[in-house]
Amino acid sequence: MNVYKALTIAGSDSGGGAGIQADLKTFQELGVYGMSALTAVTAQNTLGVQGVYPLDPEAVAQQLDSIGEDLTPDAVKTGMLFSGEIIRTAAEKIRQYGWNNLVVDPVMVAKGGSSLLQREAVQSLIRHLLPLALVTTPNIPEAEIIADMTIASLTDCEEAAKRIAQMGSRHVVVKGGHGSGNGVVTDVMYDGDHFIYMESPRIDTRHTHGTGCTYSAALTAELAKGHSAEEAARTAKAFIRAAIEDGLGIGSGHGPTNHFAYGRRLRAEGSEKR
Repeated sequence: MNVYKALTIAGSDSGGGAGIQADLKTFQELGVYGMSALTAVTAQNTLGVQGVYPLDPEAVAQQLDSIGEDLTPDAVKTGMLFSGEIIRTAAEKIRQYGWNNLVVDPVMVAKGGSSLLQREAVQSLIRHLLPLALVTTPNIPEAEIIADMTIASLTDCEEAAKRIAQMGSRHVVVKGGHGSGNGVVTDVMYDGDHFIYMESPRIDTRHTHGTGCTYSAALTAELAKGHSAEEAARTAKAFIRAAIEDGLGIGSGHGPTNHFAYGRRLRAEGSEKR
């Protein structure tokens, strides 16, 4: 039996909608064995982030050594890394163990506006992590910070993707959820030569907590199963669309998405065909 394995290097979300909790749920739904290296503990719920407690970089390194010495992942993703020191630690271990299928989700700000990445850490992300990335998945505000530009159009998304690719990432997906889009969300994927545009209807809901984590986790899971970056991105797009459309409706603020939705849809389609 071939067991695909994926590793998430990220923070914990006590509310369960984002961070390693969202990642592990997504890995499981897509048939991939999930592992985690914790970078920080957050106290948060759908109303916001009440506290952030980063781990010592040595604790992050030890977790990654434990994985690297016994449970080699087929793909790895990074999420909330919080500080430049943790970013450098993660990058060093990724290089040490030769983990190639790396997805960088440059988590910077929570849905409620709380900062999840120290300002000085952005340059560490650019210098140490992006050159190792197979795919980087910024939303528009994150792409603006990394690419050092304002994004107001699809053309701007393309330019930002080019700039980020020049920093070393082999593929870049600028997610369009924060764009205007006239009822359509367009993700712009760039492979260093060509652009790919992935569209979906915009869904009117406040329950979108953890969408970035979930999308990048789905992409990571599909890479772990041997799919190409484009195939993985398309499945991730379908996964997050289902998760938002079939929302759980829990919490008084920005509620989580439904990590069970995509798998249930596939199972339902399979039953109809029999």
